[in-house]
Amino acid sequence: MTQALDPKQYPILVVDDEQDNLDAFRFNFRKVFDIVSAASGAEALEVLRQRDVAVIITDQRMPKMTGLELLKEAKELRPDAVGIILTAFTDVDVLIEAITLGQVYRYITKPWDAKEVRGILQYALDRYHLTRENRRMTAQLAEYTGYLNQQIHGAFDFGNIIGDSPALREVLGKVEQVAPTVSTVLLRGETGTGKEMVAHAIHINSPREHKPFVRVNCAALAPGILESELFGHEKGSFTGAVERRRGRFELADGGTLFLDEVGDLPMEVQIKLLRTLQEREFERVGGTDTIKVDVRLVSATNRNLEKMIEEGEFREDLYYRLNVFPINLPPLRERHGDVPLLAQHFVAKFARQMGLRAGTLTPEAVAKLREYAWPGNVRELENIIERAMILARGGEVGAQHLDFGRRAQQSSGSFPVTVHEAPSAPVALAPPSDDGKSLAERLLESEKKEIVAAVEKSKGNIASASRMLGINRSTLYYRLRKHGLEHLLPTKLTVGDESASGDGSGPV
Repeated sequence: MTQALDPKQYPILVVDDEQDNLDAFRFNFRKVFDIVSAASGAEALEVLRQRDVAVIITDQRMPKMTGLELLKEAKELRPDAVGIILTAFTDVDVLIEAITLGQVYRYITKPWDAKEVRGILQYALDRYHLTRENRRMTAQLAEYTGYLNQQIHGAFDFGNIIGDSPALREVLGKVEQVAPTVSTVLLRGETGTGKEMVAHAIHINSPREHKPFVRVNCAALAPGILESELFGHEKGSFTGAVERRRGRFELADGGTLFLDEVGDLPMEVQIKLLRTLQEREFERVGGTDTIKVDVRLVSATNRNLEKMIEEGEFREDLYYRLNVFPINLPPLRERHGDVPLLAQHFVAKFARQMGLRAGTLTPEAVAKLREYAWPGNVRELENIIERAMILARGGEVGAQHLDFGRRAQQSSGSFPVTVHEAPSAPVALAPPSDDGKSLAERLLESEKKEIVAAVEKSKGNIASASRMLGINRSTLYYRLRKHGLEHLLPTKLTVGDESASGDGSGPV
């Protein structure tokens, strides 16, 4: 419950060139309000230079300076003070215009009624209090926003990208080169390699750093929803479009738009995206007005776009638009020297979050981390360290606390890890089994069965099924489509439901 305002805490300045009027105010209101008086505009301004007041109530007709003139000058000294004019009926038209312009809170006609004036003064004090509180909260919000901006800049600054391997240094060098430009960037790499964080780093270190950074996960949305999400829609353009909605391109105007999993774009959306990149303009779904935008595009994918072009699944002209400056992010298994540094970073991070003393890793734990293949890359390492910190209960994190679970077998091939980039060398598969199927075919069949079982067990809840399988939702959406299991997808997807998909903002 809000505490009642104490009128005595807020001085009220009464200005009148007639002493009888000043005495009348003091007599009627001194027990309720803190009354300060002045006999002229000049005297009132001197009072305002010496002290703060909440309300200024002044006679309009005074020698040398009118009430309106006084309030105008008083605004420079005490901008939050609430101005009230005492006047005869002949001045009303002028005062109404002043009220309309916001120069005066209200006016009181003479002769005034003490009960009415008391109510007006109480309202004026409430207004003053709210104005000051709003100013205080605005300043507090600005301070907090500045703090958050510093945290964001720190989180996505080059210095927070953990590691010293040659492969990572090459990535950072390219990021540093391309960030100050307006060039389109295509980030390529497996899931969990930190593509979103690199996209953030490009934005934060560019001239657009103070403009929006807007992310869209192209794999997490159904095709019909994705077009509306990117380009917006007009009211009534389709069932459920009850109002006009701005798309992500409009929201990112002046800043950076990050298209995660761009390889999952449906063909019809690819066409519209290509035109938007070429012309820097588009129309909302169901609309005819052309909207111009200034957006820097950063895309990311873990798929082999070149192969998709050959198979007619991705437009070659769009590919060239996206692939102006490609950056390949190495998987963690190619950065084994960075694993201990990343692991210690996550230990410190979770120690802070859990209120524990700074933790350490035993040599045995470090050795175990180095031996693992990391099919889930940095995100998997972060999850494993978080679990280990809970098990260690604030003590040293030892090898016994590192539980890779099914992932230990997955990294060796029992549940295939989706890597869409073309391998640098041919992969030797095992000879066919008795049923005539190769190892790859049997693994895909096994994967399909596990996916069907998980979706059925979760009764169609994709989030729950993805947790059972140990993969994120965008990967599950992709694999359902890959295996021709679209019928298992929910009939209605929530727009913007991508919180559990894509690359996170943790260290690379």
